[in-house]
Amino acid sequence: MILLRKILFPFAVLYGFITGIRNFLFDHGILKSYSFEVPIIAVGNLSAGGTGKTPQIEYLIRFLGDKYNVATLSRGYKRKSKGFILADATSNAEVLGDEPFQFYTKFKHIQVAVDADRKNGIEQLLSQKQKPELILLDDAYQHRKVKAGLYILLTSYGELYSDDFILPTGNLRESRNGANRATIIIVTKCPSNLSVAEQNSIKIRLKIANNQELYFTSIEYDEFVYSDEDQIKVTDLVGRDKLLLAGIAKPASFFAYLQAANDVTMDFPDHHHFSEKDILDIKNKSINKIIITTEKDYVRLLGRIPADQLFYLPIKSQFLKGDEQFRKKIMNYVGTSTRDSKLHQ
Repeated sequence: MILLRKILFPFAVLYGFITGIRNFLFDHGILKSYSFEVPIIAVGNLSAGGTGKTPQIEYLIRFLGDKYNVATLSRGYKRKSKGFILADATSNAEVLGDEPFQFYTKFKHIQVAVDADRKNGIEQLLSQKQKPELILLDDAYQHRKVKAGLYILLTSYGELYSDDFILPTGNLRESRNGANRATIIIVTKCPSNLSVAEQNSIKIRLKIANNQELYFTSIEYDEFVYSDEDQIKVTDLVGRDKLLLAGIAKPASFFAYLQAANDVTMDFPDHHHFSEKDILDIKNKSINKIIITTEKDYVRLLGRIPADQLFYLPIKSQFLKGDEQFRKKIMNYVGTSTRDSKLHQ
């Protein structure tokens, strides 16, 4: 695979040239970016997946969802539907995509929408009877047709964008210079004991500008796994026969957190569509075992695996430090919304 990526280097140079031209055209107003009065926060990355966008979006939902009418807008990756869809009681993972359906399932007090055309999606949301006061754009860092008011760029501790290269030689969707558009940069999936010295070293490697803020987060696993009917403390899983299943970009830490010597593991590609053959294989390998999976996979497997056998492990994004400063930065931006502005007029 490494050799193949080196062979494909000329294509990476071409891809970088094309994305660079596109960014130049947007930066200089030759291609139009559309702005909206409603506050818009875009969360994304430079690399192709695996940086923890979903936990970060959920962090923002928990923080802002009780203060504002929040809507999330995603592309709905690998969904079987087209166009704009606003989630309702008839929605499922096939209609919305796994991550938006996860948002809808967990956070009933917000609006969840999908549309590959983010501009149209925002316009559709703003035409609803209940207009959102804040829109969170999921995985929209490269969607330059919409100009967000605040950009949060994520990069994984183990694969910093400063050490990466453009696709297909590396994993970057665009040049590292794209980081210059970010208001906030978050290094995700850090060790919880990451030293200040290493944090400062990473800040230098990422070339953080004076107008940008840098934060470090780790993944915090829940103390329980949950089914549709029950919950089990993780410490009580020791000695239980189980199958661990993940269809995410980088599942190593998920397996490491739960795995015991005799556990069976099944690893699928990110956003994998489980075929009938896959389901049969899972059932055969999980006889007399409980199945523990990720939240994202759970919403796609529920109804296809017996509910009393299928469990999921929730995760959260946890700031190593500076979470109050981060929240203040977000609130200072969101406070420019029409509702808050009117309160101070």
